[in-house]
Amino acid sequence: LAPLKQPWRSPGEPQAPFSLPAPRWPVECEVIQETIEHIEWAPPKPEPFCPPMGPEQALCTLGEDQGTVVYHSSPVLQGSCFTCARVGGAPGPLSSPAAPLEGPQDTTLLFESRFESGNLQKAIKAGPYEYVLMLRPDLYTAKHTQWFYFRVQNTRQEPLYRFTIANMAKPKSLYGQGLRPLFYSQQDAQSHGIGWRRVGTDVSYYRGGAGEPPLFRLSWTVRFPHDGDTCFFAAGYPYTYSDLGRYLRALAADPARSRYCTVQALCHSLAGNTVPLLTITGPGGTAGKRAVVLSARVHPGESGSSWAMRGFLDFLLSPHEDAQLLRRLFVFKVVPMLNPDGVVVGNSRCSLAGRDPNRAYGKALPGSFPGVWHLQAMVQRELAEREVVLYCDFHGHSRKNNVFMYGCDGSGDGTGTRLRQRVFPLMLSKNAPDKFSFSSCKFQVQKSKERTGRVSMQRLGVSHSYTLEVAFSGSTLGGRSSHFSVEDLESLGRLLCDTLLDFCDPEPTKLQQCLVEADALLQRRMGRGPGSGGSWSEVSPSELESSTSGSDSSVSDG
Repeated sequence: LAPLKQPWRSPGEPQAPFSLPAPRWPVECEVIQETIEHIEWAPPKPEPFCPPMGPEQALCTLGEDQGTVVYHSSPVLQGSCFTCARVGGAPGPLSSPAAPLEGPQDTTLLFESRFESGNLQKAIKAGPYEYVLMLRPDLYTAKHTQWFYFRVQNTRQEPLYRFTIANMAKPKSLYGQGLRPLFYSQQDAQSHGIGWRRVGTDVSYYRGGAGEPPLFRLSWTVRFPHDGDTCFFAAGYPYTYSDLGRYLRALAADPARSRYCTVQALCHSLAGNTVPLLTITGPGGTAGKRAVVLSARVHPGESGSSWAMRGFLDFLLSPHEDAQLLRRLFVFKVVPMLNPDGVVVGNSRCSLAGRDPNRAYGKALPGSFPGVWHLQAMVQRELAEREVVLYCDFHGHSRKNNVFMYGCDGSGDGTGTRLRQRVFPLMLSKNAPDKFSFSSCKFQVQKSKERTGRVSMQRLGVSHSYTLEVAFSGSTLGGRSSHFSVEDLESLGRLLCDTLLDFCDPEPTKLQQCLVEADALLQRRMGRGPGSGGSWSEVSPSELESSTSGSDSSVSDG
């Protein structure tokens, strides 16, 4: 159970090519043989939010118990917990969860979700072109229904289809503020090079009934672009474990980028999937350098965090002069996919332990939460050798627009420390004024968040520890009111690099300006006049900010 170690390899020294093996699935999960891949594409212009419908406008939809079940895929759980895994999932022939078509005139859609990161448990045909859908809860739990990703075939171009996901878990969602689902047409991809795009009209999000616990409904209407097409819907831009494997293989095959990057296994997950660790630094090894630690995808349904992480890695490993300076100054330890099992099976929040790994820091056992345990152990080893100047854990947020951060503010901290905690997010807001909202940042540590990554790293001794939250939707800043594209998400990684250079600049002008501005913002929040002075060390964190919703897990996290 000791952390996996590997001797430091000097830059330029050959290394054995690293590659992630094929994903391993719990043996009760059926997996189709087809490989699901999508092209990358940037929309020619920003995709605007749609006018949301209120609950009173939502079209009347039949319930789950009415209509005809046309797809039902539910793994037969062998007991209440994970037992074992294998490549390809369940052995033997696959079942047929989709109802067979009665002939060429049958317009019933054919659903499928038994592929990597897929999530759809049941589809009910409630009308000629209307379907009620049920998501599969996170494996070995009965909750956390949010992420969806499924395929439909046998489409017709003319009709207006309506889909309703009837078991969403959260009372509030950005779907009620203009967020639209993602859609992918295989014919459009092959013929026109068009990839994932936002679709849907009459999008509504509302409570579905009086039951307990309450469930919520997401409904949208759409027209398919072609007859007989193969299409996909998803909650976010999918980024699978296999996508990460392809990225790491390309990195290992690139002689320029691989000079600065060593890839090794941090550990293996419960299912035996590799949790990769990237060590990135410039010539001269690690002596005398400070460390920066980043992680992503502890919550598998927050796929935007993987695209932001890819943008960070692309920039840091580029020949750009700022990237060269960062590699010269720091040792970067990067865990791009902390919960690969959850990503593979299409969970929203949990690992195969049936729990949220981002509530397991400090108490995690390596046999139950190996990624969290080994990440924490790795940071402890780094702290024994050097200062870790920054930890940042990349997440996604389903209820608030824009990009923002959560930090760690203790009431016992001195004024300088508390202001400095706010400087990095404030700098990032200046570097990304059309994406990052400093006013949405929170620094109070609620009791329910004490086992999160950022709080645990701060208590280990990391001087600046944050959660980076990227909205599932997009930005309302800088004149925007539009969804984030993949390019937007990747740009966050570059902007984080820019901010790190500003934050650690030996010329203190920018830092001092931001300290003064952070102090003025707090004075204004407390109702004090500008320049009134006074210490912040005796003011409680709750007084410094309103107790609005914190991280995305406060709802439905038991």
